[in-house]
Amino acid sequence: MTNINTGSQKVQPILTLVDGSVYTDSVCAHAAWAGNRLNAPVQVLHVQTQTTDKVPADLSGAIGLGAKSALLEKLTQVDEARGRLDQQKGKLILEHAKEQFAEAGISQVETLHRRGSLVETINELEPDAQMIVLGKRGEQADFAKLHLGSNLERVVRSAHKPVLVTARAFREMQRFVIAYDGGPSTLKAVDYLIHSPLLHGLDCHILKVGTVNAENQRSLDAAAAKLTQAGFHVHASLQPGHADDVIATYVTAANMDMLIMGAYGHSHIRTLVIGSTTSNMLRSCHVPVLMFR
Repeated sequence: MTNINTGSQKVQPILTLVDGSVYTDSVCAHAAWAGNRLNAPVQVLHVQTQTTDKVPADLSGAIGLGAKSALLEKLTQVDEARGRLDQQKGKLILEHAKEQFAEAGISQVETLHRRGSLVETINELEPDAQMIVLGKRGEQADFAKLHLGSNLERVVRSAHKPVLVTARAFREMQRFVIAYDGGPSTLKAVDYLIHSPLLHGLDCHILKVGTVNAENQRSLDAAAAKLTQAGFHVHASLQPGHADDVIATYVTAANMDMLIMGAYGHSHIRTLVIGSTTSNMLRSCHVPVLMFR
């Protein structure tokens, strides 16, 4: 696959994942915002995942041969009908998304309908994209339990490009906060913001959670200085406490429109045992989260 040509040079598209959930319109709105800020085209992807509730083909031990043949024929017909319905559903989802982008002023939109593994499909397409946009929760998410989309962590852990996880509703961006810890992923985030037009002109906050000492202050000041030199109006803050609580409180109290942070900095095993700041922020913050690995 080649990058979409926007004129004199090829510009990498915004890879946008839609699944027909209540997040679809928000995903399109956030991707359109990013596309307009970056002057980039959009690539809309709907992946029809394989169903896992297949009936075993060998039923000879349970039913007679004649009944088995008739039943398998019916099951085949049902499976074919389901496939056609899924295909039609995917087409409608992509058509709706394309209409949303047209209304937002994005003229270059490519739609892709794939069948198979979402993560494998993204891994295939990601090298030619500059950003991935997806919803916090998918079509099967349990909102009452703050259940994150089942594919979200897998996508973020495997991605090498920035991943924008959208809130349920879009609102105009005026201010953002970087949850800065001085690690490689947040250094990558700062470098991205300096060189990308995505957030230039917006009010920039940078928050470091940790012991209030000279070393942490120097680390924070160095990052703030880079952003200031790049033209941002920067508010820097060093606060003690537990990262999850401090970041969530800051996002709400300062009325942030976006959170920027590193993604899944610890091992998957450690995450299973004690959780992760990444997942906790995605659950508790009602703003889009731009993540870097």
